Amino acid sequence: MLDDLKYIHQRDSQDALGIAEKQWQQLQHTFEVPDIGGNYENIVYAGMGGSALAGYLSISWPGYKLPFEICRQDHIPAYVSQKTLFIASSYSGNTEEVLSALAEAEQRGAKIIIISYDGELHEIAKRKSYPYLSIPKTQQPRYSVLYNLKALVSVLEKAGLTDDRTAETQMGAAAAFLGDSVASWLPTVSTETNPAKKLAMELAGKSPVIYAGPLLAPVAYKWKININENAKNVAWWNQLPEFNHNEFIGWSAQPIEKPYAVVDLRSNLENERVQKRFEVTEKLLSGRRPSAHIVQAQGQDLLQQLVWTIAYGDFVSIYLGLINNVDPGPVDLVEKFKAELNK
Repeated sequence: MLDDLKYIHQRDSQDALGIAEKQWQQLQHTFEVPDIGGNYENIVYAGMGGSALAGYLSISWPGYKLPFEICRQDHIPAYVSQKTLFIASSYSGNTEEVLSALAEAEQRGAKIIIISYDGELHEIAKRKSYPYLSIPKTQQPRYSVLYNLKALVSVLEKAGLTDDRTAETQMGAAAAFLGDSVASWLPTVSTETNPAKKLAMELAGKSPVIYAGPLLAPVAYKWKININENAKNVAWWNQLPEFNHNEFIGWSAQPIEKPYAVVDLRSNLENERVQKRFEVTEKLLSGRRPSAHIVQAQGQDLLQQLVWTIAYGDFVSIYLGLINNVDPGPVDLVEKFKAELNK
């Protein structure tokens, strides 16, 4: 099935595989950022789903000089004030939680920056002259994560809010690295030699559970999102070391038959104790849960490992969708949910 290019073309109506192949180009996009300097005390990033993911990734890389919080609901933290840099991010520009949070941030006098493709957020930015970064059009919001990350990092650099002064250089190098890396995952590469197709086949018919350490935790979350939306397949995720304090024991008994597939996203850049936790976990849970499929992140630095593991998960989840006989792109049930909610 996965080597049948005619089947893939017929099923993949939005060319999700083509988008995954070219996403490295998003890191090369240039965003114009106006002067946003100020004496900030904290940063709040409002976003949901894939839009929130860019904020989550930015905690791992490049990191922050100031306290940073992602707001995934209608209401903002009580501490938001005139000393807050408030970033409202929604690909569509119409996400109701982000619009609600933005309205509260305006009332508190926060410094506002908006990131979107279009929608109400764009209209608000034009009407109120807020700094605005326009995300290029993609088929689905989840396909624009690296655009969103590049936009956010551009804001951080302009405001001097990251310690990493080489972020732009690193993103260029990561783009080149990722462009080369995807070659072995393409649909034209047979299943026999294609690791993304092989892993998708191992996950088929099961509920994947994705684990990572703190550095790759945002990627584990993205794998979960991708498997939900691309493969229309239920999935979960968690991170170590928190996993070892609770969920770890949950694998020891019920249910006896475990219809799951475990994936460990590992990085040699994680704390040595975290790396050891993976090994001890696998040892103690041997025979109690399915053996983990280990994905060892590739790349010379953290950003390269992040984008490599993201892209690999994109291909795996799209192939899983094709195995599940679903179109990876559309998320019709989400659109129906929004329509019902607005009745």
